Amino acid sequence: MGLSQTAALADDTVSEPAGYRLENYKAPVPATLKGAQVVTTEEAIALWKSKAAVFVDVLPHDPKPASLPQGTVWREKVREDIPGSIWLANVGYGVINGETEAYFRKGLMSRLGDDKRRKILFYCMENCWMSWNAAKRAVEWGYEAVLWYPLGTDGWVAAKQPTRKNEPY
Repeated sequence: MGLSQTAALADDTVSEPAGYRLENYKAPVPATLKGAQVVTTEEAIALWKSKAAVFVDVLPHDPKPASLPQGTVWREKVREDIPGSIWLANVGYGVINGETEAYFRKGLMSRLGDDKRRKILFYCMENCWMSWNAAKRAVEWGYEAVLWYPLGTDGWVAAKQPTRKNEPY
């Protein structure tokens, strides 16, 4: 990938942290992710059209609170993402508990089985550390073909690509 494409994807002035991003998840992201390949919108489109990668949306999701007073109006946020994606909500936080880790692993297994060599593309939205954290975690878990699409659905929609309504896994 050329320098100009990399600069368009992420901020070259943001350093890649040694660990996970723990706060301010909606902020400029680095141009790199050690152990993963950063992809452009054009590359993501080609991967999607050829079905050459599993697409994983990691946008957070807030379910309806169980303690919501009766009669309170709750409007579920609609998520339009890349068709065919699995939406693994809330797995991109810097710290995840055991239940979220198990959910994340189970979601990956549902699409990849035990194949840690298959291409897996993580995304969220532009300037979203959730996808960076999730992709980093997959690298640490031994996935060998991790792809990170930093522009996420924002880049996808800007390129006039199709979306579809999705529900969390």
